Amino acid sequence: MRKSIKKGITSLLMIGCIGWLYWGNESIQTTAYTVKDPAITEALTGFTVVQVSDLHNKSFGKAQDKLMAKIQEAKPDLIAVTGDVVDSRRTNLSVALVFLEKAVNIAPVYYVPGNHEARIEEYEAFKTAMIDLGVEVLDNRAENMQVNDDVITIAGVEDPAFNVNGNHTEEAVIESAITNLALDREHFTLLLSHRPEMLDLYAKEKINLVLTGHAHGGQIRIPFVGGMIAPNQGILPTYTAGQFIENDTTMIVSRGLGNSLFPLRVNNRPELVIATLQQEINNEK
Repeated sequence: MRKSIKKGITSLLMIGCIGWLYWGNESIQTTAYTVKDPAITEALTGFTVVQVSDLHNKSFGKAQDKLMAKIQEAKPDLIAVTGDVVDSRRTNLSVALVFLEKAVNIAPVYYVPGNHEARIEEYEAFKTAMIDLGVEVLDNRAENMQVNDDVITIAGVEDPAFNVNGNHTEEAVIESAITNLALDREHFTLLLSHRPEMLDLYAKEKINLVLTGHAHGGQIRIPFVGGMIAPNQGILPTYTAGQFIENDTTMIVSRGLGNSLFPLRVNNRPELVIATLQQEINNEK
């Protein structure tokens, strides 16, 4: 009798654990941030950016319906896609393009490629398809976007995996790319970059707001500790999720939506970031 009870309890615990893991990998969490900066004017206040990062070919509902509903609910003025929409280990361009085709009907979409895009042979075809859909591909370039009677400079740098070689570090590649953007410092600047571990560099370049991903939230998150491991940061990484401020630069790290080499997220739900600009009062940050 006791053995039967123990087996029943064990079975229930296993079912509960499986259910919790399934929910933790399929249920999208939205995280809202209010970004304050001296460069944000009254005209820019309320401007909302939805960040989609590290989708890795994952589907949320039929034809991404669940993901699109979350994005639509946020009423974004801009959708920022910060790399790894596809996965180099199981590349499926159609899954990524279905998402992008629907996204451009909600708000302007700006995209930078991640390290997985750098690995796939189909990237140029993928890039052409994105441009045909109306996606702004920011491969080391910047554009000005009119917002009421002000302007936001939206810049993007492609992942250093596209260009790194034996003579240049990844940091040097990103730094050179940002320098070559010749950014207009008169306006609030939003930079899209896949890599969060380069906050010191973004701060040095005096970027107002940087949206990044890549770390997958540390994949396994431990309460009061954070993520366990992240590419380019190693064990117990610093930049896996959340908002970080260094000097006059704010960086937001998305936990991302999909998985790659490790197939499960633990205590780390897929994340959609919503960043809203707000004018500072008395220029206090």
